[in-house]
Amino acid sequence: MLKDRNSSAIVAVSDLDRARRFYSDTLGLELTAEPQDDLPVLAYRTGGTGLTVYQSEFAGTNKANAVTWDMQGDLVESVQALKAKGVTFERYDLPGMNWRDGWHEAGAVKLAWFKDPDGNILHLIENM
Repeated sequence: MLKDRNSSAIVAVSDLDRARRFYSDTLGLELTAEPQDDLPVLAYRTGGTGLTVYQSEFAGTNKANAVTWDMQGDLVESVQALKAKGVTFERYDLPGMNWRDGWHEAGAVKLAWFKDPDGNILHLIENM
């Protein structure tokens, strides 16, 4: 039933204007739908999928990855570009991972984590 269906991510935020600046301007995502009077939601296109950003009193309470992007050989360049826009990357001391100026390396895999303004954890991954 669901195995042949597309899926997308959804992220709760406390302030839609602040979220729009982050997801549109900082991350450069394409905004495809604006909030309506009765529906406080931003919709973005990201690759072949979508990302929904909605206003919620529970924003920032998720302590795990909220969104993951599959990078295509440009993780390091993307990290550097986001750092230039003021994004701070998380450093995790995990077994088998080496820290490399904003990203981690574990064998043939590169990984990077950062947070949106509400503390939602966003993740980049690249399999070399």
